[in-house]
Amino acid sequence: MADTAATQRPDALIDKDDGRNYWSSIDADDNGMLGGYPQVSREDLLGSRAFLAKLGIGLRNGRRRVKRVLEGGAGIGRITRGLLLPIADTVDLIEPIAKFTDALREVPGVGSIHNVGLEEWAPQEGVQYDLVWTQWCVGHLTDEQLVDYLKLCATVLEPKTGLIVIKENLISSGVDEFDDVDSSVTRYVLR
Repeated sequence: MADTAATQRPDALIDKDDGRNYWSSIDADDNGMLGGYPQVSREDLLGSRAFLAKLGIGLRNGRRRVKRVLEGGAGIGRITRGLLLPIADTVDLIEPIAKFTDALREVPGVGSIHNVGLEEWAPQEGVQYDLVWTQWCVGHLTDEQLVDYLKLCATVLEPKTGLIVIKENLISSGVDEFDDVDSSVTRYVLR
C-alpha cells in the first residue's frame, strides 16, 4: 500500500528546501521572524529569563553566568542579543539562512556561526557548552532528526552542569499538524 499525504506521518512531509525557501523570503527583522507579531518579543524574552533564573542562570541574586552557549535556529539574533549574550561569554549559532546571521558576525560575544540546518550541524572538536538553547525551529526537523540533534547536543554539554532547553510551540489536538507554508510540524502535547 502506497503512502499518501493523508496517511503519512506529518513529519514525513517536511521538506528542508521548502522550509529554507520560505525563510529566505522573510524579512530579516523581528516582524519577519515572529510572523507579523513583533510585540511577542518582549514577553518571550522575559519568560525565558525567568525560566533560566529558575535554573540558576542569570545576572542577579547569586545566579551564574555561563561560559559558552549554543543557540540552535538563531535567526537574526533576537534571542542571541536579548537573552543569551547578557548571561554568556560566548554564543555560537546554528542558522541555515546566512542573511539572518550576517549582522551578527561582528557582535562582541558571538563565536562560531554555522550556516547549516540543525540536522546538518557538526560540533567543533573540543568545544563544550554550558547551555544549548533551541527555540521555535525544531518543527523543521523530522522526529528522527530531532532525536539525533538532541543526542548530538548531549555529547557537547559540560558534563556536570550542561543544560539543553527546547522552547517550542505545541498543540493539544492529539495529532501533529503539518504547515505547508513553511514546511514544518507543530507537535502535540503528550498527556
